[in-house]
Amino acid sequence: MPALHELQRRVMAALLHPTDLQAQADAAALLRPTPGALDAARRLQLYRNNLSESLTAALAAVVPVVQQLVGEAFLRAMAQRFIQRFPSRHGNLHAFGAELPRFLRDFEPAASLPYLPDMAALEWAVHAVYHEAPVPALTLQALAALDAGAQAALRLRLQPSARLVASEHPVLQLWQAHQPDAALVLEDVDWRRGTRVLVAQRALEVEFHLLSEGELCWLQALEGGASLGEACAQALQADAGFDLAAVLMRHLELGHFQALPKGSTP
Repeated sequence: MPALHELQRRVMAALLHPTDLQAQADAAALLRPTPGALDAARRLQLYRNNLSESLTAALAAVVPVVQQLVGEAFLRAMAQRFIQRFPSRHGNLHAFGAELPRFLRDFEPAASLPYLPDMAALEWAVHAVYHEAPVPALTLQALAALDAGAQAALRLRLQPSARLVASEHPVLQLWQAHQPDAALVLEDVDWRRGTRVLVAQRALEVEFHLLSEGELCWLQALEGGASLGEACAQALQADAGFDLAAVLMRHLELGHFQALPKGSTP
């Protein structure tokens, strides 16, 4: 008898690759014949349909604006290709769909909508932050307790319930225009503007914090592992008017950074 992981591998190969005859035969051999029941091929097809429908529904729930932009039929067809390339590998369906922005950048049928990958990135950020629990936040008092050298060497970490989204397209405005009872209409979307935003969750409400160019660069540098001093230098290169004190205070007040671990030093 094959190990459990091998059984799972064979069945998933058959479900994800219906034209692979060897995969179908390997999986069918695992199914015990039952008098009067469907044959192995039909049973695998039922499992395949259930898998496809559940994952497609999960994806559609995460990217409702993407679905509005391309239509339900297009989304369903796209989902089949996505599922084959990026099958769910997590027991929690909330984790399914993270690779969709990357997938869409190479998905030729969506090439006429160049903003679609970034819309998917924005919708994934909304989905991800909503399902993340904030952790204790860094306070001004904790930061002020450090000397200047220690502050510059700090490597600040964003809350798990916060995501950065940057795009040359106005995806935030487009997203807002597609919400129920939207105050912004499609005709008002400024296609000359890009999007720089920090998406964050507070008390189960998703918030959008618009960012300046320097502020975005600073947060991206911190997210990439730069120290506070290094991130500030990069932000000033991107925007000579970057005001570290004002930006740092803003994000401290909003609780966007994780508290320093107890007893830690930079």
